[in-house]
Amino acid sequence: MTTVVHVTTVHPLKDSRIFYKECASLRQAGYRVVLIAQHDCDETVDGIEVRALPAPTDRRDRMTRLTRLAWERCRVEDADIYHAHDPELLPKMAQLAKRGKRVIYDMHENVVRDMLTKPWLPAALRPLVSLGVGWGLRRWLRGLAVVFAEQSYAREYPWIRRGVVVENLPRLEELARIATAKTEPPAVGYLGSVTRLRGSRVMLQALAILQAEGRAVALECIGPATAEHRAELAAEVARLGLSGVRFHGRLEPREAWRVLAGCRGGLALLADIPNYRESYPTKLFEYMGLGLPVVVSGFPLYRNIVDGARCGFCVDPADPAQAAAALRQLLDNPAIAVEMGERGQQAVREHYSWRTEEVKLLGLYQELLAAD
Repeated sequence: MTTVVHVTTVHPLKDSRIFYKECASLRQAGYRVVLIAQHDCDETVDGIEVRALPAPTDRRDRMTRLTRLAWERCRVEDADIYHAHDPELLPKMAQLAKRGKRVIYDMHENVVRDMLTKPWLPAALRPLVSLGVGWGLRRWLRGLAVVFAEQSYAREYPWIRRGVVVENLPRLEELARIATAKTEPPAVGYLGSVTRLRGSRVMLQALAILQAEGRAVALECIGPATAEHRAELAAEVARLGLSGVRFHGRLEPREAWRVLAGCRGGLALLADIPNYRESYPTKLFEYMGLGLPVVVSGFPLYRNIVDGARCGFCVDPADPAQAAAALRQLLDNPAIAVEMGERGQQAVREHYSWRTEEVKLLGLYQELLAAD
């Protein structure tokens, strides 16, 4: 049996792309799949052999100690293909490729551009770090195959000799199992990292506008946030006098989808920066797959999906009043909201599901195995 190793320093059982899509698809296709990642213990989950890494103490620990431990666990696996998901793993993955191993790097984000907006990097250092990362990618990716999570990423790396775009679209069979009654009072939902750039404060301000009008509307906010930002948001909730705001933190995908399914709409108010403007937010397709009408940033890329399917509203992500106006339409016109949700669900079934992406992923694996 062909063995593949997926390796990451994050917790992929709470990541819909790595575990629930890529690893699951490979396992269903007959591969033996080993996953090296953060987990409580070594065990087999849904037929996938998990090799556990400890939880890191902070970002630096994840990028140093966990990267070293992940490499040590990689070295004892005699795999046919190694599939890495984090840029900090690339130097060691490049070493494997030089030894004749088949190696794939999964580009989840445009790392070079992303460095220009990382809040944990001092602003003065961001251009220099971005330049250094770009130089490193040129060196480390030379002998690797690349899976691009977005079409826009592939356009910026024309020198990659073997690559394929595998977008992070939803597995409809997973979403179809979710059956949750709508909550009362009505709620709107958000799924993803909770940061300013991803619209955390704008969501609260839009909610404040609606509650000031006397509307009983809640917010289900699902996703990780730093301790500092959690405190900032708690202070903002108190300052605005909001009620019904629930910060769930990170949930496993199936649990997150159950919470979202009870909402009346899904929010994706990402800030207007290059890495968001040119990348699909996975949450958009998950909302649509759950039958939720959406309120999203009015970028041309997003507008093409939302206006094309007539499944929600596109707004200025920096304007809470626009977001509130869109949510008001959904709350005041429940029949129209249901129709929008149904159209979005149909669009996902026809055009935006994991089924087509799975074919491309498996095709790359077959190509690599046939190359020798």
